[in-house]
Amino acid sequence: MKNKEIKQQARLQLKGQWGTAALFTLLFSSIYYLIPLIIEVNLSGGWSAWLNKPSDEMDGPAASTFIITLVLLPLYIGYLWTFLSVIRKGEKINVSSLFQAFSEISTYVKILGAYLVMMVYLILWSLLLLIPGIIKAFAYSQTYFVLRDYPGIGINAAIKKSRKLMNGYKWKFFVLQLSFLGWGILCILSLGIGFFWLAPYMSASYAAFYNDRVNEQQDHL
Repeated sequence: MKNKEIKQQARLQLKGQWGTAALFTLLFSSIYYLIPLIIEVNLSGGWSAWLNKPSDEMDGPAASTFIITLVLLPLYIGYLWTFLSVIRKGEKINVSSLFQAFSEISTYVKILGAYLVMMVYLILWSLLLLIPGIIKAFAYSQTYFVLRDYPGIGINAAIKKSRKLMNGYKWKFFVLQLSFLGWGILCILSLGIGFFWLAPYMSASYAAFYNDRVNEQQDHL
């Protein structure tokens, strides 16, 4: 499908669920972003100290924030997987799906492992030049969706499968992401409120992109 059709599919599958999707995003954001921030502020000595502390003295709290964010990473993956189910099956969004990546310890560990392995790979590629790192980031972008479809697959195998799916499609995915720029600017003008609707739209579009790539690859087998 063309990117226009991918976004159209996302809108179609979200029809009747926009309000639920916005509340779902609000819940996710409240947990995933606010909890690490609150912990960092408390470790810094309160809001006043956190706002006035020099950046070179924020290493300890910032490190704690990174660890908490890493622990909560499966929450973000559950958010993505929810919209993959919406795209494929037209499922209704429900709160429990946000925590689906926490259901099994093996899934939880594999998600964290995949994140860390990809980070190492991207850092190594970026040491060469910035551009190779960016290209590889797009190549690895489907890894979490692959883990959803193949829960028994190894981390490197999932990354390799993502690379295969994105072979020749990195630019298309970049253009798809870029197409939301205008909406992002409007969301900023709405004091950020619009992001609670834009995030589901983007996530559903990315899920539709992945699903289209999987279907197209199967058609060529």
